[in-house]
Amino acid sequence: MQTVKTPSATAQGPGQAKPAAARPRAGPGTGTPGRAGRAGRRRVTSREELEHAAFDLFGRQGFDRTTIDDIAAAAGIARRTFFRYFPSKNDVPWGNFEAELVRMRARLKACPPRTPLMDAIRVAVVDFNRIAPEQVPFHRRRMELILRTPALQAHSTLRYAAWREVIAEFAGQRLGQPPGALAPRTVAYAALGVAVAAYEQWLESDGAELSELLDRAMRELAAAFGPGPSAAR
Repeated sequence: MQTVKTPSATAQGPGQAKPAAARPRAGPGTGTPGRAGRAGRRRVTSREELEHAAFDLFGRQGFDRTTIDDIAAAAGIARRTFFRYFPSKNDVPWGNFEAELVRMRARLKACPPRTPLMDAIRVAVVDFNRIAPEQVPFHRRRMELILRTPALQAHSTLRYAAWREVIAEFAGQRLGQPPGALAPRTVAYAALGVAVAAYEQWLESDGAELSELLDRAMRELAAAFGPGPSAAR
């Protein structure tokens, strides 16, 4: 889910998918050095750099005990500058999740009409959560935080709902039903559940390949649905 790109996602979470750092571009920022920040630190110049500064603090002192002021100070920026990048501390673990959802929606829309519904969703979900090898350690930290931090669960629910909406819209179009109808909604919830399960398996298994786990899990889901959900009769 990147996030689950995710949901990334990208979540980006299982349904982050691909939460943003699940994508290659979500690694350390490449902005040019800014002015020296507070306490002699180089000022953060990108969203990705701010993420990494925050994650360093989360790792050292815990998510709950880290404040926005702490993150801003570590990044060498003013508190108000933090909000140019993220609406809240809870949004930091999800990276650039909204942009990844836009990308997944476009990926689904571009899928050939003859592609079976569940195959199209499988390909989109795997793509949403695909990460570059060098990003694996950071993405693992991201997903451990999202899936295992109680304080983030309420916020994650909102992200999961946005991820499911993209899937339900696509399923509804294929089935000729509104996104909120039972069949599209069922497909979306099932896809999210599979993505989360694959992420949990990935976090528990050293050396496991995330894309392979997601692909296998989504194929099993497709087999359970059969050729594809039938329109309501």
